[in-house]
Formats: sequence, C-alpha cells, structure tokens
Amino acid sequence: MIHFSERKEQNDRMEEQLSIWKQEYQKQEMSKEQYQTLRARMDQAKKDRRKEQRKRGTVKYIAAAAVFLAVFIVVPNTSANAADAMGKLPVIGRLVEAVTFRNYTYESDRNMADIKVPELKLGEQPDSREKLESTAKEINAEIQKITDELEEEFKANLEYEGGYQDVVVDSKVLATEEDYFTLKLSCYQGAGSGYAWNYFYTIDLHTGERLKLADVFQEGADYITPISEEIKKQMKEQMEADENVAYWLDNEIEEWNFKEISEDVSFYLNEKGNVVICYNEGDVAPMYMGTVEFEIPSEVLSGIRK
Repeated sequence: MIHFSERKEQNDRMEEQLSIWKQEYQKQEMSKEQYQTLRARMDQAKKDRRKEQRKRGTVKYIAAAAVFLAVFIVVPNTSANAADAMGKLPVIGRLVEAVTFRNYTYESDRNMADIKVPELKLGEQPDSREKLESTAKEINAEIQKITDELEEEFKANLEYEGGYQDVVVDSKVLATEEDYFTLKLSCYQGAGSGYAWNYFYTIDLHTGERLKLADVFQEGADYITPISEEIKKQMKEQMEADENVAYWLDNEIEEWNFKEISEDVSFYLNEKGNVVICYNEGDVAPMYMGTVEFEIPSEVLSGIRK
C-alpha cells in the first residue's frame, strides 16, 4: 500500500524530471528515426502498463505529469536523452474528457437558473474508438435531454409571477483512469422545497461501452448480497454515531425499509477502485439527508471482483 505522502513525493520527483525534459525539448531536436523509436517505446510501455495494472493495481500520476507528457507525444522536437528516459515510463493519455457544451443562466428576485451542460469529447485514438464514439454520443444525447427538459420547465414557470424557483445543473469528472472514465451530473430543482438528484456515467475505456455494476464482478458472482449487507452496516454505524442521521432501515412502514440494492443501482468507481453506491434524496433516507453514498471496502468484495 502506497501512502499519500509517498505518492506525493513520487509525483514531485516526476514533475521535476518532466520540467527538465521540457527545457531539453526547447533546446534540441531529434531525428525522424529517433522520434519513431520513441513512439514505439511509448506504445509498448503503455501496453505493459495496462498488463501490470490488471495484476496489482497502480499509482496514478498527477494531472500535471499528463500535461507535460502530451508535449512530447504530439511533437517530434524532443531531445535524445529525454526520449530514452521517457521510453521507460508509462504513457498517460486522456481517452475521454468533459467540456462545457452550453451554459444557461437566469436570475431575478424570484427565479434563478444556472444550467451547465457538459459534453464528452474523445482524446487520443484508442482501439475502441468506434464504440467509444457511439457511447459518448449516447451519453451526450441523454444529458442534453435532461438539461433541455429542466430549462424548458424553468422558462415555462417564469409565467407565474408569484412563484419562486431555483434550478442548478453542474457536472464533475469523478474518475479519468486508464481503465475507466466517470462523469457525475448533479441536478437541483427548488420551488418552495428542493430536490437533488445525480446521474453517473461510467465508460469502460477498453471496450468503449458503458459500465454496468455487474461488469465489475466475475460472471455469475453474487455481488448484491455483500454490498447490501455492507450498506446496512454503514447505515447502522452512522445512526449510532449521530442522532441526526436517519435511514429507512427498521421503519414501521416495512415497504420503506432498505433491503438490498437493485441491479441498476447508481454507482461509480472511486480513485482507489472501490465501488461507491449512490442514492438520490428520499431513496433510502428522509429528504433532509440529501443524496447519500456508500463506499464498499475492497475486502468486502475480494474474490468476486474481476
């Protein structure tokens, strides 16, 4: 297990080395043959990196390192020393990124809207590009539909002069790893009382397909039971630790009680690779609890993860 301080030290060393390479890049040139050799080493290093990740997991380098590496990948004006050293490092690239496609804002005494519409864009050329393009297009269409409906409803409600309303939509990239990418779309709509809910879009970057929870586990494995029991455990621990925390676990109204997760439950994989189960307001707890998440420790799912 590599601790945060060790990871930071590694990142600092890499950033310093890359800064030196960048200076060399600005001073020297390499031949076409050297550049082709460098590209071949990079491609091989990337393949080796993926194989190693599947065996034991990896430490991810900071975003700054990826930015510096991009300079050397796209331009053949790199020093021979830097080329030789870089051939020994994994190549980090972004296959998918999220950009703000459109932003609708409105503000008055009674009405406020801030709707940021994200859009997925493809980066470097992956093997699964054709499928990845299809998946990105599908997700973009879904996001566009969600945000269009919220915007249209907001505009329609402006006709009611005595009413109040707030609409906020934002997004965040939760994971941009070598194996997967996850985008979170957060929505809030208020008119007297408010309601918050989230959408999670996770893409398997090897296949280019949207990742379902079942895809994370070995075929035929029972992942619902251990995850559900872990969530119940966390619910009880949180309620015992804080009297203000409440979940529908032992409620008198039996049908309200949380029993187990569904196969299509919202989830994402965090930076540690752990499964995080997500619920919207009112799903498993009173509305005042807001949206809630449960990180499932790796040991709970050991033996059934892929």
